[in-house]
Amino acid sequence: MMLKGIELFYLLRPVWAVLLALVLGSALIALGGVNPLAAYKELFGGAFFDYYGFANTLVKMSPILLAGLAVVIPLRAGLFNIGAEGQIYMGGLLAAMAALYLPEIPAAIHIPVVIIAGAIGGGLWGFIPGYLKAYHGINEVIVTILMNYVGINLVSYFAGGPMMQEGAPYPYSEEIAEYLWLPWIMGGTDAHAGILFGLGLALIAWLTIRFTTVGFALDTVGKNQTAGRYAGINVKRQILVSMFVAGAFAGLAGTFEVIGLKFRLYHLFSPGYGYDGIVVAFLAGLNPILVPLSAFFLSGLKAGAHIMQRATGLESTVIDAIQGLVIIFVAASLAFRFNQSQWKRILDRRKSMERQLAEQNAGAKSGSD
Repeated sequence: MMLKGIELFYLLRPVWAVLLALVLGSALIALGGVNPLAAYKELFGGAFFDYYGFANTLVKMSPILLAGLAVVIPLRAGLFNIGAEGQIYMGGLLAAMAALYLPEIPAAIHIPVVIIAGAIGGGLWGFIPGYLKAYHGINEVIVTILMNYVGINLVSYFAGGPMMQEGAPYPYSEEIAEYLWLPWIMGGTDAHAGILFGLGLALIAWLTIRFTTVGFALDTVGKNQTAGRYAGINVKRQILVSMFVAGAFAGLAGTFEVIGLKFRLYHLFSPGYGYDGIVVAFLAGLNPILVPLSAFFLSGLKAGAHIMQRATGLESTVIDAIQGLVIIFVAASLAFRFNQSQWKRILDRRKSMERQLAEQNAGAKSGSD
């Protein structure tokens, strides 16, 4: 029973890490001259218990959730996809092109085509570093980071050049036809159906990894490529598939930003959601079914920061610092892993010592009698 309790404690280590980050964050808030309890009340109350604040949390959660999945899937195969940001931009670019330049067709066909185009755009942007890794051994971290800048600048070129609306004061495209907009899920707010897509994809990803041979092959390659090859798994194909699927998830994040929130292709339309996905992935412990929960928490921090700032006068940069603390402590917590045999030895030794102590006490008692 004690061993199970210790194992549960280790499983919940990201939770303890977040709580510790919030405790230390309260010190930063106090240094700003604000009551930490009052600040956290405004932060979490505004983000999770206010109608419009909750809607804003869902708006931010949609791309962050998908970006988190875009990081989790390759990590299960032992790959670090740092390129979700660029994949978001390329997904948004191809989705906008499909929405603006395809001939007018029924919405039942056009909307899926736009969504698929965005997924393919992000998927191909993820496929490139996957191919370079699988067939040429080039480090995927370096390639994905560099491709972020290429993707962002390509979108800036199109939004401020060939696709720019005539006379626009800022680099953005023509508005997308209204029949292509994603439906809203909360009246009077910007919360759109993209969050439902994200939740569905998180469930599919978890079921795939947990119960299919595809997921087993992915995990095997991630743990030991040599063992995977010995078992007959095509390691190169797993690398390509995982990076393409990851890019497709990130591409959908960009797609839903374009057709669900902004309705145009904007220059710099993502404020770093791809990098937030890295935080979400580690906060979820690389488990796809926990990605929505960690994305919800991180999105709430972002949405509640402005509410807290308005209510208390505290700078929203404090939230950035707290997010940094969350990242540090969650990353540090991953270094602590549950070692069943080690803990079993410790507990057995403790029981042995307690038994010896009890026998000594019993002997001493009988001697005094």
